[in-house]
Amino acid sequence: MLVESYLTMMGLFNKTELSETERQIILMTNNRLNGCTYCMAAHTAVSKKFRVDDEVIAALRSGSPINDPKLEALRQFAIIIHETHGRPTEEQIEAFLAAGYTHHVWDLLSTPRFSSLGDYCSYREKYCQLFSISLR
Repeated sequence: MLVESYLTMMGLFNKTELSETERQIILMTNNRLNGCTYCMAAHTAVSKKFRVDDEVIAALRSGSPINDPKLEALRQFAIIIHETHGRPTEEQIEAFLAAGYTHHVWDLLSTPRFSSLGDYCSYREKYCQLFSISLR
């Protein structure tokens, strides 16, 4: 059920008006904040497949600012959404909107939750070992 939930939410996220680069910025920011190295590696590969700029990928992997101001505003807002559990201040929303985003704020609100589902999926084997559960 966990994997199915993740895949369903990812399918919905992929239908947003955000570009592939923007979606990967959100996902990789959450992966880094969640400390999921497997997820970072997987989304690095996806980002390369979809030709996300190498400098953007490097910045996301290291947690460094992105040179493009609009994309950096997105990265910063993704951090805010993650750290506030989806409760940004009015000022933070206004700064995000001022960067050129519109209703995309709604696309970001659920991302930390389904990103966490992906982290749980990647740790599935570890959990099974801890609780002596067979994957078969």
